[in-house]
Amino acid sequence: MELDLLFNASPAIIFHTIFAFGALALGTAMFVRKKGTKSHKIIGKIFVVFMAITAFSALFITGLNGDKWSWIHLFVPLSFFAIWELFYYVRKGNIKKHEKAVKGLFFGALLIPGLLSFLPGRLMWHVLFGAP
Repeated sequence: MELDLLFNASPAIIFHTIFAFGALALGTAMFVRKKGTKSHKIIGKIFVVFMAITAFSALFITGLNGDKWSWIHLFVPLSFFAIWELFYYVRKGNIKKHEKAVKGLFFGALLIPGLLSFLPGRLMWHVLFGAP
């Protein structure tokens, strides 16, 4: 494992990675705990903040497409839409759609792009398996 590759990356990548892993831990905790409790609501709100920071910080990361955004940046508006959706549905009392939006945020905007960051040749691949 080559953590110095990560810590020598741009501040945006470091920031993004810290908040993404934080969101992963919080989201996992949220799924395994009882729903509707005070702790669920607190963890959920922190999770949403971490996801918003993760999505926003992605806007400052380029590299797949030179110095421009790439297709992976499509997950940014998906993240913000899911965040809006989960708040909208919980306020309307539609818990089934709220849960669907949370799962969409967790799996569709965190896990899928997170796994893509570990593809061969990407920074996280090199962090995990060593430099080329």
